[in-house]
Amino acid sequence: MTYLQLVNSVLRRLRETEVSSVSDNAYSKMIGDFVNDAKRNVEDSYNWNALYDTLSATTSADVFNYVLTGSGQRFRVVDILNDTSNWFLQEKPTSWFDQQFLLTTPAKGSPMYYNFNGVNSSGDTQVDIYPIPDAAYNIRFNIVLPQVELSNNADILKVPHEPVIFLAYARALAERGEDGGDRKSTRLNSSHTDIS
Repeated sequence: MTYLQLVNSVLRRLRETEVSSVSDNAYSKMIGDFVNDAKRNVEDSYNWNALYDTLSATTSADVFNYVLTGSGQRFRVVDILNDTSNWFLQEKPTSWFDQQFLLTTPAKGSPMYYNFNGVNSSGDTQVDIYPIPDAAYNIRFNIVLPQVELSNNADILKVPHEPVIFLAYARALAERGEDGGDRKSTRLNSSHTDIS
């Protein structure tokens, strides 16, 4: 479903008028925010097939830090493969990497270990690998990569649409204070009169 279809699906359930664009009015924009909030929750709940992706890095001799371009910070690792040497890289903690680089003479060779080490100025994750490459090796990062926030009317949702719609609808109900929502009605409170 498109972003616009998702928003209109929620609006219909709220008995509101459908819109021709998510940005038509303040209310449809808020429903769009709820759709994106729900999308994020659904993406984080399971490793959906539609979110699987592979990022590749080709190493250079004597360079141990690489940027996973396009990864952002919310991805989840499935596995990391040294495709040149035909083995999986194992994750090691930062303290282990510090010991290899700072307390001993770093080894060089085909990478066997990895550790994520911050992000670059674009918000993409950086990774250190060890031993320090002594040649070009193809490293494949098989990951679950959440979709960027929906922003255009025609943006297509990758994960199943039903849980996104129902969760966005529940958030909208809670915001309005209807049908078991959390917000108390100020209209009822303000019209209350004590009878003596």
